[in-house]
Amino acid sequence: MTLGVGQAFPQFSVKATVSNDIKTAFVDIDNNTYKGKWLVVFFYPKDFTFVCPTEIKAFGDLNEEFADRDAQVLTGSVDSEFVHLAWRKDKEELNDLPFPMLADVKRELSTALGILDPNEGVSQRATFIVDPEGIIRFVMVTDLSVGRNPKEVLRILDALQTDELCPCNWTKGDETLDVNKLAA
Repeated sequence: MTLGVGQAFPQFSVKATVSNDIKTAFVDIDNNTYKGKWLVVFFYPKDFTFVCPTEIKAFGDLNEEFADRDAQVLTGSVDSEFVHLAWRKDKEELNDLPFPMLADVKRELSTALGILDPNEGVSQRATFIVDPEGIIRFVMVTDLSVGRNPKEVLRILDALQTDELCPCNWTKGDETLDVNKLAA
């Protein structure tokens, strides 16, 4: 069962690919690496596939906007750090990816999150927004064949960071709901 809103993001420690240079490509990342920051963690099924690079590039295109909101983007799959490196080098739109690619090769994080697909044995297409205290504030899981919308994830992060009531289709800069005015 997928972990949900209000639950703690699980403890983890994985290798991650952060560059295309074999000398500096790999780092260890765990729960303390980005302590005190918002996390946007999105998983995808496999490297060298078709839908996945479109999503990863789209999140990469918005990376500065996430960073402006004190959020660290992380992506991951069950592929190894070496497969991530090969894919980054092979796929032009991933060459300069600005965030780490987590290598959940033991499938421990995917299992702890409840997103290991029982039929395919890969991470499901799942997105988590985690607050600075390590609590999951948003979860979305789509079919393996359906890409997600990073702009919507950014909109939801904006709404969560207001700590206010945000109506349907709310966007940054819009008014939030004032319960006192609504009750009057």
